[in-house]
Amino acid sequence: MRIKRLILILLILIPITIYSLEYPEINSKIIEIYDLNDNKILYDVKASEVVSVASLTKIATAMVAIENIKNLDESVVITKDILNTVDEIAHVIGLKKGDRVTYRDLLYGTIVSSGADAANALAILSSGSISNHVKKMNELVKRMGLIHTTFKNVTGLDETGHYSTADEIRRLLIYALGNSLFKEIYTTKKYKLSNGLTVDTTLKLYDKNGTVDTSFIIGSKTGFTYNAGYCLAYLLDVNGHDIIIISLKANRVGNDVYSLIDATKLVEFMRDNYQEEILVEKNKLIKEIPVILSDIEKVSIYPNSDIKKYLPSDYDQNKIRIEYDGIEELSYKNHIGDKIGVISYYFDDELILEEDAILNEKISINYLKLLNKYWYLIIVFVILIISTLILIIVKKMKIKKREILKSA
Repeated sequence: MRIKRLILILLILIPITIYSLEYPEINSKIIEIYDLNDNKILYDVKASEVVSVASLTKIATAMVAIENIKNLDESVVITKDILNTVDEIAHVIGLKKGDRVTYRDLLYGTIVSSGADAANALAILSSGSISNHVKKMNELVKRMGLIHTTFKNVTGLDETGHYSTADEIRRLLIYALGNSLFKEIYTTKKYKLSNGLTVDTTLKLYDKNGTVDTSFIIGSKTGFTYNAGYCLAYLLDVNGHDIIIISLKANRVGNDVYSLIDATKLVEFMRDNYQEEILVEKNKLIKEIPVILSDIEKVSIYPNSDIKKYLPSDYDQNKIRIEYDGIEELSYKNHIGDKIGVISYYFDDELILEEDAILNEKISINYLKLLNKYWYLIIVFVILIISTLILIIVKKMKIKKREILKSA
């Protein structure tokens, strides 16, 4: 009995996140799925855990450069000293000593093909040194309030004190996507540099056999280190909504990179289970407002259109709530086109939409109803008129009598 009570107490005290939909089994240990249209987290697993994030770091590397370089089409030269800063285990795009490229080229090389040579060159040439660029990256995340993110390098290689979370990388990516140039680069799959070098998306690098269909991915940034595992931050469209998914700590077995396999599973699941659900149809009666002193007995209030929300297919209809705040009785004094109230639509106590309730019917006066309602006032009015007439007649008679007496 005591054990049962202890279990009950623990269940009450320990917060549990419950997802009614059963998400597919995936390899990534950390994940966050975010709806950009509704600014809402749809699903997460350990999204606040502080971990290595590999080349997802380069999102910040690129944004600092974009915000600090005045002329992105300025030509720069790749030097031996720049190339010497690149770790031998880092992925490179193949820049060579003496190559003349633009800052724009280096940005594409950093994001599209995740080149450490491009990232280091971008940092050194735009900020004077890698350490200066890293300082600016940390200033950026600090301004954004990302308290669990710290960078030690511009490439994302494992280093003590270099870390973030899936949630903060998602916030950083949303910030970056607000910049039109970054979004253009992020959504590019292939790019040719000024020196003739062509870079491809690292999605191809990871899917060496070409067996995983990633065509649904609008834009992406990949990453891998031994500590971070395979990481992926990608943008996709799911039934009309822009969705960001951050997945970290996936494995590789043979040629199978599970961050990509996870992506295909998740998008298929999302497409099958998430869409704009009609919560309230436009022909649903919201309220009937009584009308007095008119041939119309009542005015019916309906939504202006179907009320929709992006939800999983098994959403709870009992969480839909509709509130009307406005006039509770109408009359001929109310005119067509008048705002008579406000309708608020809620799902799970979240306000989805507020819309004005507009009177769309002409309300004409019914004089018979007016007489029936105010008959006592009419009687009083008639009595007052008769009384007034009697008083006037009496007064005139008195005046006439005084005149007769005076003349006699």
